[in-house]
Amino acid sequence: MEILFIIITAVLIDILFGEPPTKIHPVVLMGNIIDYFKKLLAPFNSKWTGILLTFLTIIIFVLIAYIFLEISKINDLIYLIVGSIILSSIFSIKFLITSIINVKNNLEFDINEARISVSYLVSRDTSDLTQRELISASIESLTENITDSIISPLFYSFLLGVLGGVAYRVVNTLDAMVGYKDPENIEIGWFPAKLDDILNYIPARITGLLIIFSAFILQKDWKNAYKIMIRDAKNTPSPNSGYSMAAAAGALKVKLTKKGVYQLGNNINSLEIETIDEAILLTEITIALFIIISSLLYAFFISILTFTLL
Repeated sequence: MEILFIIITAVLIDILFGEPPTKIHPVVLMGNIIDYFKKLLAPFNSKWTGILLTFLTIIIFVLIAYIFLEISKINDLIYLIVGSIILSSIFSIKFLITSIINVKNNLEFDINEARISVSYLVSRDTSDLTQRELISASIESLTENITDSIISPLFYSFLLGVLGGVAYRVVNTLDAMVGYKDPENIEIGWFPAKLDDILNYIPARITGLLIIFSAFILQKDWKNAYKIMIRDAKNTPSPNSGYSMAAAAGALKVKLTKKGVYQLGNNINSLEIETIDEAILLTEITIALFIIISSLLYAFFISILTFTLL
């Protein structure tokens, strides 16, 4: 049951304190190491190089986490605290919510500041986006990142412990850095991108279903959320990101659009600044549901396993 304590404590650490300082942030360190090895392996750019880069980076960070955990086993409480601190650095509940609140606040007073805020969240050019396009982009980023930034790392932590969560974060960081189809990354980034798709396959669909459940709890149109998720989830280039975005679009009865790439949902309600508040609440309930349900399932299966072995 120790992983249950570690996960819940890690969530509380993240909610209360947010991200670690940049200089000691493990994900920033991951990025620096990935960038170093990418430059080192650049002359041998191929899919095999991408496979080597992936496993090399996973081994390094899983080994570092393992060493810290083993050293901390001198005392049970120290072990739980160290595990919680490591785990709290691989997901971003507070940062994600705060970033979207910042966009909302900027939209109320200065659209140019809002464009800058949104540019940190999405890859598209935000310099000429209208207010509604900025609202759409921020809700897309929020709901897509429920999976990548929160549900997936927690899913693999429940399944494989702290080291499983760390391994997932390495793969996701690799995908964010090299998983593109431009000439520089198309070969070396192929394997990290495919592996990230595979690892997010189940969590993405769980997230979509939990958004529908959250819509039901909030007395929103959960039936429409389900309908739009089934209809539009495959409209996105990614095989996974559409599930949470489409479910949220259906629950909010809005259309989320990335010009020339995808459209999700129907334009029943207009995209207003207040829609961001609704999306944030939907996100918070979704995260809470995942943690509660996963914790109960984990405790149940551990109890059954313990009883069986007695």
